[in-house]
Amino acid sequence: MTSTSMPPGLARFNALEEHAAFTALHEACASTAWAKRLLAARPYATPEALYTASDAAMAELTAEDLAEAMAGHPPIGRPKPGDPTSAREQRGMAGASDELKAEMLELNLAYQEKFGHVFLICATGRTGEQLRDAVRERIGNTPEREREIVRTELGKINRIRLARLVEED
Repeated sequence: MTSTSMPPGLARFNALEEHAAFTALHEACASTAWAKRLLAARPYATPEALYTASDAAMAELTAEDLAEAMAGHPPIGRPKPGDPTSAREQRGMAGASDELKAEMLELNLAYQEKFGHVFLICATGRTGEQLRDAVRERIGNTPEREREIVRTELGKINRIRLARLVEED
């Protein structure tokens, strides 16, 4: 592929009817505000332009928008049944010991009690132990600090999901 050719997946995304494009974006991130911002900026010349727009939209999300986005994510260690995306992203927990899974459940509940939302992390490529260590580390954060970490992690997840959407043949 030359630098001037558009990936077929991006061309398909740019050509989608507005409702279908919104649905595809909303599947990548449950924030309506994020999806609408990306939709309004179509068409995208390159995947990188889409990712940059995603990052910019993520930076503008309000606390309510972030809460909406987080509501679309299942707890680590408990991917949504029948959802290949959450199962793929949380693959690192699939082979975890029963002890580690039980510890993650406890940590998830403690985190959720403290912050009022699921522990959110870009789990792709991380082991169960790395995920556990991240919850342990982040549970001590202030709500303000944690909200900014969540924003960053959501941005990483969105980039991965958008890449799957637009870079497929």
